[in-house]
Parts: sequence; structure tokens; C-alpha cells
Amino acid sequence: MMEKNTSNRTWTVVFVTCFLSLLVDGMDLQMLSITMPSLMKEFNIGAVDAGLIATWSLVGMAIGGITGGWLSDRLGRVRMVAWMMVLFSVGTALLGFAQTYEQFIIIRLISAIGIGAEYTICTMLMAEYVPTKKRTTILGSLQAAYSVGYLVSALLAGSILPQYGWRPLYFIAIIPVVLAVYIGFRIPEPKGWTDKIQKFQESKKNEWLAIFKDSKTRSIFILWVITATFLQFAYYGVGTWLPTYIVTDLGFDFKKMTGYIVGTYLAAILGKIITGWLADRFGRRTMFIIGGVSTAIVLPVVYLYHSPTNIIVLLTILGFFYGMPYAVNATYMSESFPTSIRGTAVGGSYNIGRVGSAIAPYVIGIIAESQSIGFGLATLGIAYIISALIPALFIREKMYDPFEN
Repeated sequence: MMEKNTSNRTWTVVFVTCFLSLLVDGMDLQMLSITMPSLMKEFNIGAVDAGLIATWSLVGMAIGGITGGWLSDRLGRVRMVAWMMVLFSVGTALLGFAQTYEQFIIIRLISAIGIGAEYTICTMLMAEYVPTKKRTTILGSLQAAYSVGYLVSALLAGSILPQYGWRPLYFIAIIPVVLAVYIGFRIPEPKGWTDKIQKFQESKKNEWLAIFKDSKTRSIFILWVITATFLQFAYYGVGTWLPTYIVTDLGFDFKKMTGYIVGTYLAAILGKIITGWLADRFGRRTMFIIGGVSTAIVLPVVYLYHSPTNIIVLLTILGFFYGMPYAVNATYMSESFPTSIRGTAVGGSYNIGRVGSAIAPYVIGIIAESQSIGFGLATLGIAYIISALIPALFIREKMYDPFEN
């Protein structure tokens, strides 16, 4: 009984720590979206160049996710979480000092490496601590941390940006360094990793070769790459351009935009938590499909049928649905690969997919200049449909148990 209580207490501490880690990750990502109109004005750039900032951010996140996942298999989940948090905290704070468009992109690329690694390792770390029967409930709640981060960022922007400008928002990012120090010294590595990694390293196998040598693992890896590409193409396309859409296409001022964004992300928090709970009862794959298809339907509805009287309701519905696949994604992927190569396989498949998705902000920027941002957002429904169909047809759930395998 004492061992069980200690185990419960440990994963609870890990959950709180990972939640705070992803919260500041979400804050960082949303800061870029919310400050985009200010950056366009500051650096005198158009929608296409603005989209490139987000694109290079996603490239950095992809690099971080791939290398961070691999290093976490070699050096440990906890150690890499701490170091990557330092990287993105310091890097994001330095964005406040950028004086040119080119400086901003370079610093953003580097800091985004830490963001990408942090997401991959934190979700995998949590999956390896939580028993199977409540894994998606816990990880769905963990995914809500991103939306809480979006919400906190929107609230901070509403009080800081109009009076002090965009730079102070980025300076705030230095605070999570304190959390990184705590993680490095207080959180233990998961038992599944410590038990498996020594044997794997003694065999002198290469994680990447192990993925592609086994036909089953190779097939699942490729399917997740394709799924992750379309999912992130859609998700980051919406996340990057939604605040600008509210200001530019809908014609609302910054304060109203902040209010609408807050409502959207509150709905996303609720959606992720409920989806995680339902996935433990009805299956990871079922909820992943429902989330993808529902979002694909809602996006064009927002564009075609919005009005001043219904826009709040439509954005709230969008917020609830568009984060649903992410509530399940981390659990679904972690259970697709064995522990010894999980970091490399999950980090690789998800973040190779992120490289493909990196063109989404740029593509929406091009569409915005020829059509409108709203039209570009509506077309992202196609990517959501594809991201739902591939798991529906080809990826089984619960192939491995991160708590044991």
C-alpha cells in the first residue's frame, strides 16, 4: 500500500510539473499569434512574410522534437525536459530585444527547438507514469495545459500589449527557468525507461535502425508521420491566424479579439479534458476521429455563416472541437511504440510531420493576400478530414503499454 501511495504521489507531482511546462509552451506559441499584427507593423511586412515567422517556428519545433525525442531515449526524459525548458525560456525572452525581421526569425528558430522538444518529451514522460485505464483522462487534461497557456497569454496581452507594446510579453518567458531547475533536481525518471534502456544500450542497437528494421514498427511510424503532417498543418494554421482573422476579416478591435480568443480557448480546455475522459471509455481512435471530422465541418461553417450575433457561439464550438484530436494524440502515439525506442519514434513521427505542417502559416498567408484569411482557415478542414481517416483505417490503439513495455 505504501508503494502504491508513493507511486500515485509521484505521478501527481509529474503531472503538475508537466502541466506547468506545457502551459508555458502554450503561452509562448500564442504570444506569436497575438503579437503578429504588431510584428507586421513593427517590421513593415505583409501576410506572407508574417506567415514565414510561424513557418520557421514550426521548423525549429520539428528539429527540437526529433532530436529531443532521440536524446530522451539516450540520456533520460527528465534531464532533456529541464534543458529544453531553459532553451526556449531564454530564447523567447531574447525575442523582446529583436530589432529587425531577420533577427526575430533567427532567434525564434532557436527558441522553438526547445518548445518542440518540450512537448514531445513531456507528453511521453506522462504516458510512462500513468496506468493504462486512466491514461487518456490524464493526458487529455495535460493537453489542456496548452489551451490554458493560450488563455493566459491572451489575458496578459489584453492588459500589456495596448499600453506597453509587444516586447514585454516576450520578456515574461524568462520565468520558467525556475521550473526547469526544479524539474532537473526533483523529478525521477520513469521506471519503464530505466528498466529497458540499459538492456537496449548494452545491445548497441541504433534507435532509428530499430524503427525501420521491424516492418510493423516501420509501417506505424510512416502512418503517424502522414497523420501528424495533416493534423499539424490544420491545427497550427488555425492557431497562427485566428487572432489576425478576428481583427482583420471580422473587423473587431484588439480588446474584443482578446475576449473572443479567451472564450475559444476556454472551450478548448473543456474539450480536451472531456475528450480524454471519453477516450478511456470509448477508445482513443474513436475520439480522435470524432474530433478531426467535427473540426473539418465547423471551420467552413465559421467562414460561411458567421455574423455579429453568432460569431461568439461559432468560435466557442470551434474551440471545443479543434483541440479534441490533441487530447488523444499523445496517448495514441505513445502506445504505438515500445519503450526502448518510444522517444525516437514518437518524436520522429510527430516532428517529421511538423516539418510538413510548417508550410501551413505560409500557405494561409498567400491565400489571405489573394482571397481572405477566413477562406484559408475554411480550407484547413480538408487536412482535418485526412488526419482523421488515416488512424480510422490503419492505426490500431493500445499496441504497447508505456506503463509496462
